[in-house]
Amino acid sequence: MRERLGRGAAAVSAVASVVLALAGCGPAGEVSGDRPVEAGASAAEALEELEKLPVKGRAPMTGFDRDEFGPAWADVDRNGCDTRNDILKRDLEGETFKEGTHGCIVLTGTLHDPYSGKTIEFERGQKTSLAVQIDHVVALADAWQKGAQRLSEERRRQLANDPLNLLAVDGPLNGQKSAGDAATWLPPRRAYRCPYVARQIRVKAEYGLWVTAAEKEAMVRVLKSC
Repeated sequence: MRERLGRGAAAVSAVASVVLALAGCGPAGEVSGDRPVEAGASAAEALEELEKLPVKGRAPMTGFDRDEFGPAWADVDRNGCDTRNDILKRDLEGETFKEGTHGCIVLTGTLHDPYSGKTIEFERGQKTSLAVQIDHVVALADAWQKGAQRLSEERRRQLANDPLNLLAVDGPLNGQKSAGDAATWLPPRRAYRCPYVARQIRVKAEYGLWVTAAEKEAMVRVLKSC
């Protein structure tokens, strides 16, 4: 069995059970307090964690740059593979790897996209790689405006490479999302909205980020439909 990322693997290993649990969700507006929505958390637990997050307006984008979060896809866990390939290995099935890279560079694989529900065949290449992209569940620009600019450089680097905050997804949908938060963008696949929002809350709690009033309202609305 391939070695997987520690915390990220734990989160993703729960996806199958999460989706099954969500399939039995009640009517919109009901909260099933014990149904798992992400990595074992229930909707009620996610709502409770959300209540602990500060609610503020967006800070200015002044000073934002991708470089403020360290080099893109750094090998933060020092396993010899960059973060992008680590996440592809974690989220794809049936991967093949480039020879001589010690199982690091993913050449092909199959993604069951959580955002759309589509099955996407990934093939590494200049014209094909963008079909599958690695999404920051809490976008870095959004994080910057909600507390990340106050974090240390090392903490921002951790945020940008944390498996908890990363998902391999449909490329065009990732582009559509851009830097949106829950108030402006949600996955079109409704069955994944609960785990998506719960994951955003966990990331924001982990890194001391805040939410806007509109964002919190959207999150509450999603979690109360789980």
